[in-house]
Amino acid sequence: MSIYDAKDTVDATLALDGGPKVRTTPLPVRKLFGQAERDAVVSLMDRAMSEGSHALGYGGPEEEAYCKLFAEQLGGGFADGVNSGTNAVYVALAALDLEPGSEVVVPPISDAGGAMPVAMLGCVPVAADSAPGSFNTDARQIEQVLTDRTAAILVAHIAGLPIDMAPVLELARKHKLAVVEDCAQAHGAKYQGQALGTLGDTAAFSTMFGKHHASGGQGGLVFTRREDLYWSARRRADRGKPFGLEGQHQNVVAALNCNMDELHAAIGRANVAKLPGFVAQRRRIAHRIAEGCLGLAGVSIQTERAGDEASYWFLLLKLDLARLSVDTAGFAEAVTAEGVGCAAGYPFFPARMPWASERWPMPELPNARAAEASHCRIMIHEGWTDAEADDTFAAIHKVASAYGK
Repeated sequence: MSIYDAKDTVDATLALDGGPKVRTTPLPVRKLFGQAERDAVVSLMDRAMSEGSHALGYGGPEEEAYCKLFAEQLGGGFADGVNSGTNAVYVALAALDLEPGSEVVVPPISDAGGAMPVAMLGCVPVAADSAPGSFNTDARQIEQVLTDRTAAILVAHIAGLPIDMAPVLELARKHKLAVVEDCAQAHGAKYQGQALGTLGDTAAFSTMFGKHHASGGQGGLVFTRREDLYWSARRRADRGKPFGLEGQHQNVVAALNCNMDELHAAIGRANVAKLPGFVAQRRRIAHRIAEGCLGLAGVSIQTERAGDEASYWFLLLKLDLARLSVDTAGFAEAVTAEGVGCAAGYPFFPARMPWASERWPMPELPNARAAEASHCRIMIHEGWTDAEADDTFAAIHKVASAYGK
């Protein structure tokens, strides 16, 4: 028996058709920041007022402590703070010193900032299709777009669901390609016991206000377990300054100023300490909703494969449209009307965007298009309780039952 079977249902009429809503009170807003972050900011401002404005600069003790704590959470390595998730991808790629004009495999579905840095580095983005039924790519799809000009593979763990990385890494070894993980949506997630971000050569994390943990309004982190790539990343994040090089005193490579400042680092340092608890609660809520939807005709919740630990930046609902008399947009609208926010698909295809499509014709990506057309998403967060989870699967059940064939 599912959790939903134990709930009482009074009226099965959809809210769209005038029936009562499943949830009549607004879902709780996410309150990512609290007293610890406030205290960190006030303390830093006090220091700036007494010691001088340099306390709010960059490359100081707050960033050092933040990066150390973040790297420790990943099991050891090196981290550098930058000023956005997009620049985290930029620096993670730039650290590899790729030959201009070389090709970089990019995700089929991703925020534009997860692919644009390839072009900004003078390389050619090449989109690989997703695995069937998934928003994430896999080794089979990547292999189909490799050429003798491919230099690196950039993968994104969309929604906090880990890509099957072992075959990707084996493919990269076979072809001597670098691997960069975009973990913007996958803080704290694990692939077969290994933290995401530690499997490739470098990794990028967004720490903007909507992610699992944040350093304020914007921010990012670059991570690697290779010291040589760490120093290379530091150089690319700060206008080519000769970090890690002896005998050099001038800027050695052309690069942007992507520095994170001390204020954002102070917020991130306080917030990242909460990350393990945040992720654990997201997983618990996602699994409760998935359990409540077991056996439901026409709808399933996409969860991690055995041995993985997803971090669920959002929850993916896979619709079997052959068993429903509504499309994803109609299903999402009906769930939203029940008091649980839901959106159709995830329409972020770099290959479709003018910046890419007008310069580099890319394949059609049929698997990714099919996945986007058959999924809905619900934004969950660590502030949800069992009550929100139960209302969510109750709303899904009600809508699925109403539209089931």
